[in-house]
Amino acid sequence: MSFEIPTDLTPELVPLSWLLGTWEGSGRLGEGTADSEHFFQRAVFTQHGLPYVQYTAESWLTDEEGNTLRPLSVETGFWALDRKLNDADVGPGLSPADIVPALKSADEVEQFRNDAGGFDITATIVHPGGIAELYYGSIKGPQIQLSTDLVMRGQHSKDYSAATRLLGLVNGDLYWRWDIAADGSSLEPHASAILRKSS
Repeated sequence: MSFEIPTDLTPELVPLSWLLGTWEGSGRLGEGTADSEHFFQRAVFTQHGLPYVQYTAESWLTDEEGNTLRPLSVETGFWALDRKLNDADVGPGLSPADIVPALKSADEVEQFRNDAGGFDITATIVHPGGIAELYYGSIKGPQIQLSTDLVMRGQHSKDYSAATRLLGLVNGDLYWRWDIAADGSSLEPHASAILRKSS
């Protein structure tokens, strides 16, 4: 599947550009066996001229025919190349950045290519219930692998200690799998889905 890279995209987001847009589709909770519950998800990846991709995913439980039963969850966050930030980057808070992007050309971005031929990335994802995840991983072409470095939980949050996520573009569809460690268990299948680009 071919796609057009936005002309206003800061150079360091080019490796993540295939994610941009709205994706919708269905999935299964747990291991995806016959008794696993069904869900529908809408995931949106957007960019704002800054060196990160904003991410939001909304999910609803459904029956086997795809009829919505009730809201399931919402998560939101930011995905970016893993690099040391400098004066050309925004933050913390509302601290303004320099006018030009920190990485101004494809050649500057190439300096961050890792030994496997991809790029190291980071993703920060926030959930309802006082939980935030900090992931580190890599992107190589249309494939992403992420593992949590840190899971922050509020004092009344449910037990949750680690996670991995795999994403890949296959024949134009976004396939993903999410494994989590919760309630004292080690990593186990949590959910997986196939999403199609809707815009």
